[in-house]
Amino acid sequence: MAEHQAQQQRPSEGLKSLLPEKGPSTSQVLAVVTLFPIGGILLTLAGLTLAGTVIGLAVTTPLFVIFSPVLVPAAITVALAVTGFLASGALGITALSSLTWLFNQLRQVRGTAKEQMEQAKRRIQEAAQQAGQKTEKTGQQIQSRAQT
Repeated sequence: MAEHQAQQQRPSEGLKSLLPEKGPSTSQVLAVVTLFPIGGILLTLAGLTLAGTVIGLAVTTPLFVIFSPVLVPAAITVALAVTGFLASGALGITALSSLTWLFNQLRQVRGTAKEQMEQAKRRIQEAAQQAGQKTEKTGQQIQSRAQT
C-alpha cells in the first residue's frame, strides 16, 4: 500500500516539474490580454465575410444561370484578350532582349576584330623592320667581303 501511494505521488511530482515554478510575466499577461480581443474581432470579421459571401452567392447564382448565354462567351472573350495581350508583351520582351544580346555580341566581335587588325599591322611592321635590318646586315657583309 505504501508503494501504491508513492506511485500516485510520483506522477503529480512529474507534472509539477513540467509546470513553471513562478507565474507568467507581466509582458506575457499583457500580450494575452491585448491579443485575445484582437483575435476574437478578426475571427468575427472572418465569419461575417463568409456569411456575406454565401448570401451573395445565393442571390447571384440565379442571375448567372439566367445570363449564362451572354456571360460565358463574354468571359471567354475577355480571357482570350488578356491572354493575347500577355503573350504579345512576353514575345515583345523576348524579342528586345534577343536583339540587345545580338547587338552586344556584334559590338564585342567588332571590337576584337579591330584589336586583331591592329595586332596584325604591328606584326607586319615588326617583320618589315626585321627584314630591313637583315637586308642591311647582309648588304654590309657583302660589301665587307667585296672590299677584302
